[in-house]
Formats: sequence, structure tokens, C-alpha cells
Amino acid sequence: MWQERLAQLVTTCHWIGAKGWAPATGGNMSVREDARWCWLSESGRDKGSLTSDDFLQVDITSNRAPSGRKPSAETGLHTLVYRLFPEANVVLHVHTVHATVLSRLETSDTLQLQGYEMQKTLSGQHSHLDSVPVAIFDNDQDIEALAARVEAYARSHPLRYGFLIRGHGLTCWGRDVSEARRQLEGLEFLFECELLRRRYA
Repeated sequence: MWQERLAQLVTTCHWIGAKGWAPATGGNMSVREDARWCWLSESGRDKGSLTSDDFLQVDITSNRAPSGRKPSAETGLHTLVYRLFPEANVVLHVHTVHATVLSRLETSDTLQLQGYEMQKTLSGQHSHLDSVPVAIFDNDQDIEALAARVEAYARSHPLRYGFLIRGHGLTCWGRDVSEARRQLEGLEFLFECELLRRRYA
């Protein structure tokens, strides 16, 4: 099952690379194997040309790769999502222009999206009248500290779809590759709309 998800993820990585959403080897992607293990893209790899051999098995609890190879810098964010959300089987972390810029323009700790029909592309959303909160966390080169802040926030606030890291990018997830990909594409569209709305308001 997870091998099939990994093959689908590789195809999605090529799609992400073609869109320019993970430039200059940035970004990282993973799939869950089971409760203990996930497979995470290796550091420094171009996402548009990844193969399944570019993914490393990583312990979800310790963040360690038994192979000794170097997993992505944001490994701790992926494993945190898998620990927080047992239903999550795929995590995508991208560095899109819209997510990066909007996360800097929004000064609060939550981006509120409302009034967009495309909100319904996100799992559980049924109306443009609903408000879609997207949490924003200040960037930190200490990923362990950043993950701890995300975890603390998640204890008292619902984290749905994904979250933004200010001036850095978007992390989102899904039960399978297609859901994670839909969440990513939907959120990216909404971020672009919100940026244009603010520009012309």
C-alpha cells in the first residue's frame, strides 16, 4: 500500500517541480509506511526529477534515518504531522511564491480565508460563507523548536489542511496523495486570490 503511495508521490513531485513550487531543490515530501516509519525526500534533491530511490525511511518518533543518509531539513515537521494526525498518510512542504509572500503580509498568527468558492476543494468545507483559518508560525532554523510550537498550537486549535511558515512556505497533508495534492492546489489558488484581493482593495 505505502509503496503505491510512494509511486504516486513521485509523480506528484514532478508535477510540483513543473509548477515551480519547490525551486532550487527546496521543499520536501513524504508518505507514511505505518505507525513507526515514513519515507521522506532526501535533502538537496530536485523535486522535478525525484525517483523512489530519493526517499529515505525515517523513524516517526526519533526523526532518524537508519540508512545514515540525510533526510530533509524539515523532517521534524513531517513526523509531527504523522504523530498529530493518525489519518494523515502524505505530507507536502512547498515554497510557493504566493504562500511565502502572503505569510509575510499577514501580521497575525492566522490567515482567515472567506468568500471563495474554491474553499470547497478543502476536505470538510462546504460553503464559501465559511471561514477557513490557516495558522501561521514564525520561521525558525531550529526545526525542533518550530515543531514544538506547532504541536503546542495544535493542542488548543484545530489544524486543518495545513499551515504556513512565515516567509518560508506551506506544509499540508492528506489521507492519500490525491487528497494532499488537492489541498495543496486549492490552498495555493486561494492564496493567490487573497494576494490579488489585497493588492486591489
